Amino acid sequence: MRAIIIGAGIAGLAAALKLSQLGWETLIVERAPARRSGGYAVTFGGIGHDGAEHLGILPDLKAKAFVTSELAYHKPSGERRFALDRDTIAATTGPRSLTILRGDIETVLYDKVRDHTEIRFATTLTNIDQDQHAVRVTLTDGTVEEADLLIGADGLHSATRALIFGPEEDFLLDLDHKVAVYMLDRRPAAIAPGTTASLSSKGRTAAVISIGDGRNVAFFGYRSDHARPDEDVATQLGRVYGDLGWVIPEALAGLARTDSVYFDTISQVVAPRWSTGRVVLLGDAAWCVTLFAGYGSSLAVGGADLLGTSLADHPGDIPAALTAWETRLRPEVTAKQKLGQRVKGVYAPANPVLLWLTQLPLRLATFPPVRRYLTRRFIKG
Repeated sequence: MRAIIIGAGIAGLAAALKLSQLGWETLIVERAPARRSGGYAVTFGGIGHDGAEHLGILPDLKAKAFVTSELAYHKPSGERRFALDRDTIAATTGPRSLTILRGDIETVLYDKVRDHTEIRFATTLTNIDQDQHAVRVTLTDGTVEEADLLIGADGLHSATRALIFGPEEDFLLDLDHKVAVYMLDRRPAAIAPGTTASLSSKGRTAAVISIGDGRNVAFFGYRSDHARPDEDVATQLGRVYGDLGWVIPEALAGLARTDSVYFDTISQVVAPRWSTGRVVLLGDAAWCVTLFAGYGSSLAVGGADLLGTSLADHPGDIPAALTAWETRLRPEVTAKQKLGQRVKGVYAPANPVLLWLTQLPLRLATFPPVRRYLTRRFIKG
C-alpha cells in the first residue's frame, strides 16, 4: 500500500511514521523549501499522549519537553499581578501531559521517519484525480504520482482541501484575533531563566516563553480590530504594541533578528466531512481547533495514530476505514472547537474587569488549599 502525504508538519510526519510502521510506502510533499522549526509552546496530552506511546516517540518527546519554573502575569508597566510556581502549574496540567515546542515535536517525528519515507520539499500539488482503484496527484515538480491514499495534512490554508472540497472561505471560521510567534535570540534581562511572563492590556496579549536549553519565544496575540490590511508583521506589531513598556520593546526588536515568524489570523476549520473516496484531510487542514483550544498538536498526533489503526482494521476498504476513523474522532474535535469558540470571548479582553475575572481561577490556584485539591485531583488521582 502507498500513501501520498501533503504537508511535512506534525500531522503529516506522524501519519508517515504510523503508516511506515504498518508496512506502507509513503511520499511526503512539502511546499516549504526546507523543514521549519520553532512555533509556540503547547501542552501536549490526551489522545496525543496515547498516540505518542503507540508510535514509540514518547521518550523522545519527554527528552525535549521543558518545565516552566514560574508563570508570571504582569501589568503593562511591568509590575507583577500574580504568579504560579512550578507545583501549581503541574497541578493544573495533570500527569499525562508535556509542555513542548511545536517545532520540537516535528523534529522528533522527522528524525524517526526520515529514513522510511521520501520527502520532497518546495513542492505541492496542482490536481487530484481518483477512481475506485487509486488516487493520482499532479505535482509542481512536473511529476504525476499514484497511490492508494492521499492525506492532506497541509494546514490551515490547505491546497488539498481547496482542490477536493472547495474554496477556503467555505470552511474557515474567523475567531477575530491575530497571532505572531517567533524565536528570540536572547532572553530579556527582566525575565528569569525558566520563567514564562505575560501581560494583557486592551485586547492585546504579549508573552516571552522560556522553553528550555536557553531558548525563548516571543508571542503576540491580539484582536483583529487592532489590525490593518496589508501591513507586514513588523509594522503591525510595532503599531499595536508600541505604547507598552516592560520587555515589549526588547521582544519587538528581536523580530528583526529571527529566522522565521508565524503570522496569521486565528481561524478554525469547520468541515462537514474529512474524506471523500481515497482522499482524507488530517490535522489543521481538517479541523484546526486553534491555540484557543490548545489541543492541535495532540489531535494531529493522536488523529494520525487512529487513522493508521483504522486503516489496519479495514484492510482493502479505504473508504470504510476513513468513515470509521472520522466517527471515532469527530466528537473530540467538536468539543475542542466549541472550547476554542468560548475562549475567543475572553482572550485578551479589552475590559479590565473582564480581564480580572478571566484570571481569577489562576489567582485562586495560587492558594495552598486550592492547589492541594488540584494535586489530589489531577496528580495523585
